[in-house]
Amino acid sequence: MTTTATTARERMLLAKSAARSIGLLGDADKRDALLALADAIDSATAEVVAANREDLERGRATGLSGSLQDRLRLDEPRVAALAEAVRDIAALPDPVGRVLEERTLPNGVTLTKVSVPFGVVGSIYEARPNVTVDIAALALRSGNAVVLRGGSAAEQTNAALVRAMRDALASRGVDPEAIQTIDEFGREGARELMQARGVVDVLVPRGSAQLIETVVTESTVPVIETGAGVVHILLDESAPLDWAREIVVNAKVQRPSVCNSVETVLVHRDAARRLVPAVVAALKERGVTVHGDAEVARLAADVVPATEEDWSTEYLSLDVSMRVVADIDEALEHIRSYSTHHTESIITQDAANIERFLAEVDSAVVMANTSTRFTDGGEFGFGAEVGISTQKLHARGPMGLAELTSTKWLARGSGQVRP
Repeated sequence: MTTTATTARERMLLAKSAARSIGLLGDADKRDALLALADAIDSATAEVVAANREDLERGRATGLSGSLQDRLRLDEPRVAALAEAVRDIAALPDPVGRVLEERTLPNGVTLTKVSVPFGVVGSIYEARPNVTVDIAALALRSGNAVVLRGGSAAEQTNAALVRAMRDALASRGVDPEAIQTIDEFGREGARELMQARGVVDVLVPRGSAQLIETVVTESTVPVIETGAGVVHILLDESAPLDWAREIVVNAKVQRPSVCNSVETVLVHRDAARRLVPAVVAALKERGVTVHGDAEVARLAADVVPATEEDWSTEYLSLDVSMRVVADIDEALEHIRSYSTHHTESIITQDAANIERFLAEVDSAVVMANTSTRFTDGGEFGFGAEVGISTQKLHARGPMGLAELTSTKWLARGSGQVRP
């Protein structure tokens, strides 16, 4: 049974009430509810795609950027992938009730530290209908209710997805108020969500650097900060040409509109003559515009002169900046200066440089000899992700089920009192 709520605050309170019963669901019940969600999304494919078409047409008419249009777009294969991601989440171990620590005090009192749900998870995001499903599924699997503010760009798509998921919960006897959307309340609804301390337990923003900064600075609700991705790849002196070319192209081209795509390529000076012409040519063949420093422009044709702003830009498009550095020290200094602490990778055959890079780079995910596109909850085996946290408290990197739980201590005694 659903309840009609006329304000964003009322919907958040309904989620808080539903969180009590969701938090008590057992592993089998949560798994069953998620499988019902997946089936409902499959069944609603035509409705979701039609709603998405309306959102895309409106987005094009209002000048929505190409990268956001790509994030917004849902066709039949993408909807099927959403449903499959929910099934993957259902198959993961229950993160609630894990015993994290046990001890017995000298007085005989036993202490057990266990994982528990947060309660109500809120999320503010833009033009990302996949987030609607991913966060709802992850929240439910970890025993939480969810309040979603997905933005006007995807409003029709999100409404269709939420409707399908709420109906699925109701069909399994699970309180559908555990999934709430406040899209219809616009920016005022987003402000209310950010100020809902005591009702919403944690807030996860997903989107542009500006959106994330707004949520972090204006929220009274605790925020898990997910950051923009000014992602770097260093082509070291010993980088094999085929690895350098294939990894950089994959990291830029495979899906340029996402936060784990590479934005800056640094090339060791002693490898520049060998690597830059081939890597630039491979990128240009795939439609990428290369913004290069003077040395890159000298070694390769049709390079756009890089500006200072390029080094700190998250393009989210078929653009990449490229710079020649003297050595690994200069590369590390560049990364320290411009990185958003998301993902960085080194391509090299030098074992010492690999270990130095992995140790010294202060990012959520640091890689060697692989594409930055692997920084992803699904690729990490989480089924999906809440986001990629670039902060250092509670969660860092791709966030899955465990990051949507907190802890509590259980104390069991037999009449002890403190002297």
